[in-house]
Amino acid sequence: MKKVLWTMIFCLMVSVCQGFETFPVWPSTPPGDTPDQYKENGGKYYTPTLEWWKPENKTTDVCIVICCGGAYMGVAYEYEGIMPRDYFLKKGITVVMLRYRTPRRPNIPKHQAAWQDVQRTIRFVRSHAKDWGISPEKIGVMGFSAGGHLTLMCATTSQTNAYPPVDELDKVPCNPNFAIPIYPAYVLEDGKDSTNSGKGNDSKIVSDFAFDAKTPPMCFIHGDGDGYSPMGSVAVYHKLRKMNIPAELHIFALANHAFRNCGPQAPIRRYPERVVDWLGTMGFIPEAASPNK
Repeated sequence: MKKVLWTMIFCLMVSVCQGFETFPVWPSTPPGDTPDQYKENGGKYYTPTLEWWKPENKTTDVCIVICCGGAYMGVAYEYEGIMPRDYFLKKGITVVMLRYRTPRRPNIPKHQAAWQDVQRTIRFVRSHAKDWGISPEKIGVMGFSAGGHLTLMCATTSQTNAYPPVDELDKVPCNPNFAIPIYPAYVLEDGKDSTNSGKGNDSKIVSDFAFDAKTPPMCFIHGDGDGYSPMGSVAVYHKLRKMNIPAELHIFALANHAFRNCGPQAPIRRYPERVVDWLGTMGFIPEAASPNK
């Protein structure tokens, strides 16, 4: 019994020291859903939540919101979220993990519910900037695969409201200040709902993205062997270049989707280092925080 008690106390201490807290994304039932659809009421959906992770040694006022992938059918938290979360925390960067709504809702675009969740999350984070010791102008979003598509929705289309306002929080701007799409899916017309049938070489960007006036700088990470073509990242990079928006693009030879064919020591596994370097280059964090300084 004592062993169990001390284990519980230790886990609680770790949680408190890291500043780990969980918040619901919505004050009540999310837009478009009904209460009886949720698991706590015997339904099939779970409540979308965000986790605020405070680094033990905070060195910057930057915050990164992480959106894991999962084809908009689930959220691959363990595979895609834990490693970058822990890396950024060690670098002194505040992290928010978003568990957005899945699976896809019927009769609306596959990303609609998740897009609503990420807009609401950016507003929530910005409204807590003072309490959390972060800058309201240094909030970024990073996502993988479907979460990469969601990142692009959040970054390029923040001036379009994804849902009708529900309370005062919805008056807060929902634009991120930077974006980090990691092997984003569904970016090109020949792969708008699956892998790219034509390798994306001659395909246009999907109409999902508005590329509005608040579209921020971006850093792309992609594998050249990915079925969700790296040409999607190339196309968005090209679009940003034409808009005079700074961007950085890393494409790694032979790496497939989610880098599953890459060993633990492969250079691509160190992509968070490239992200931190880029944040330093862009002036979001002190360049001395970069692993190469």
